[in-house]
Order: sequence, then C-alpha cells, then structure tokens
Amino acid sequence: MSGFPDRRQDIRAAIPDLRGTLTANAPAAPLSWFRTGGPAQLLFEPADEADLALFLANRPPDLPLTVIGRGSNLLIRDGGLPGVLIRLGRGFAQIAVEDGHRVRAGTGAADVKVARIAAEAGIDGLTFLRGIPGAIGGALRMNGGAYGGEVKDVLVEVRALDNMGAVHVLDNAAMGFAYRHSAVAVDMIFTQALFQGYPGDPQALLARMQEITEARSSTQPVNTRTGGSTFRNPPGMKAWELIDAAGCRGLQIGDAQVSPMHCNFLINHGHATAADIEALGEDVRRKVHETSGVELIWEIRRIGLPG
Repeated sequence: MSGFPDRRQDIRAAIPDLRGTLTANAPAAPLSWFRTGGPAQLLFEPADEADLALFLANRPPDLPLTVIGRGSNLLIRDGGLPGVLIRLGRGFAQIAVEDGHRVRAGTGAADVKVARIAAEAGIDGLTFLRGIPGAIGGALRMNGGAYGGEVKDVLVEVRALDNMGAVHVLDNAAMGFAYRHSAVAVDMIFTQALFQGYPGDPQALLARMQEITEARSSTQPVNTRTGGSTFRNPPGMKAWELIDAAGCRGLQIGDAQVSPMHCNFLINHGHATAADIEALGEDVRRKVHETSGVELIWEIRRIGLPG
C-alpha cells in the first residue's frame, strides 16, 4: 500500500491550539503486542484529556476514529487504519492513591502498575489487575478479570468523553458490565477511573502479586508476541479446553501458532501477518464448532482493513 492521504494540515488549520502529536501514515504494528498490521492514516497522541476534548470537538467529521491504549488485546489488520488512530499514552497514565482506600488511574496506565501502587499503599482488592495485560482503558471496556477479580467488583466511576468532546461521569451501574463486556457506546472514550479497595497488608498484597506473576509465567506464553486470551470462555466452559479437545494445540499457519503452553493464546513467532493470525483464529473456531458445536467468540479486538 502506498499510504493514505495526509490530513495533518487540515487538522492543524482547524485546531491550531492542539498540543498532542499528529503523525501521518504512522507504522501501527509497534503499537500492538502482536507487532503486525499496516499504517494508521493519522496517529494522534493527545497531551491530556483537555487536548483530546479539543480534538474531538473540532476534528474533520469525515475521518473515522479508533482508540487504543497499550495494544495488548488487539490485532491490527495488514491494510492499515483509515482515519485517526487515537493512542492514550503518557498523558493518561497518572495514578493517585486517595482517601478511603481508593485509587484513581488514567486509562493509559498499565494494569500491573495500578495493582502495584495499590498494594504498596495497603489497598486490597486490586491485585487481580496484575494478571491482566495492557492498560486500564481496555480493562474497563472489557470488564477485565483474572485470578478471582473483575473490574465490575471494584469500579466506582469512570470519566469519559463523547464524540464531541463533552465530559461524562459514569457510575458502576451505568457501565452495563457483563462477562468481558461493557455496554457503554463504543464512541465514548474512557479517560480516567476511580477504584474502591479495602485495607490490606502491603507485604501480603505484594506477595500475592508475585504469586500471580509466577502463575502466569508457568501457564501462559507471557514473553512472546501474543494478544492474550483469544476467545471468551463460553458459559460454564473454558475456551482452552474446547480448543485442546479440537486438536488445535500447536496448530500453525506460517509464523502464527496456537500456543502449545496455553491454547487460548495465539503467538506471532516473528514474521506472521495479521492475516495469518486471524486465519488461524478462524480455523480454530471452525474446528471447535465441528467437534463440540460451540461457537467461540473473539476476545481480541480486530481493527483495520484487510491487506
């Protein structure tokens, strides 16, 4: 692909006070843990919430928007992303301990860092975040959970911007949480979350986090190019067991492979395309359906155009 039209001049002219960075035809592969995918027509990295609100209120309306954080549970397709890819990075990574055993975190903050800061402050209830790769924004959108906890168990409220840049504060009930799902409209961009914990012993909490770290390392391919859990667990079942029973453990297309260690993880061994990874996932879904009648649902978010 030769690239998308460069619209930076249009945006700078329309929004001269914009403080964030704009990059045309930005390589998007480095932004996801799979390390695959074509370019983003425009990559916008806002300086902070106010900068993002300014952009949303004044952006060219013909450019579609896609929002990502740390890219852990994401597959960017090989044809790239038309429109604007908004990446919530350093300006959304603040974490603060508040009175009443609460933690406030920007949605670009790493889940593991939130868990650690809470533990060091003697705040229990958030250690499960150590088991979730990625950032708080993704955990909110998917009601992330691991090791006995879920976001819905600890969330007080979320700050979000609508597609015109207006600020909304959503309480736990307004999030519409279900298993690996939030019912909030996809065009709402989460910017900050407030979590409620309870008193705990810092040393015990840090030890629990270490146990989670060791458990993940011994059961999941954590040091590989992977997107985390590929498919949601069907009700009363485990996706990995269905995949294993269908004979898919170690299945491979090019450099894309079903992890031999944990077969609900797909791995890029270095040269897999997004098409390879997605085709492998679809092959797994077909085989599972043939053997068990169960229709697996993708947990990994797939965005962009086919190559």
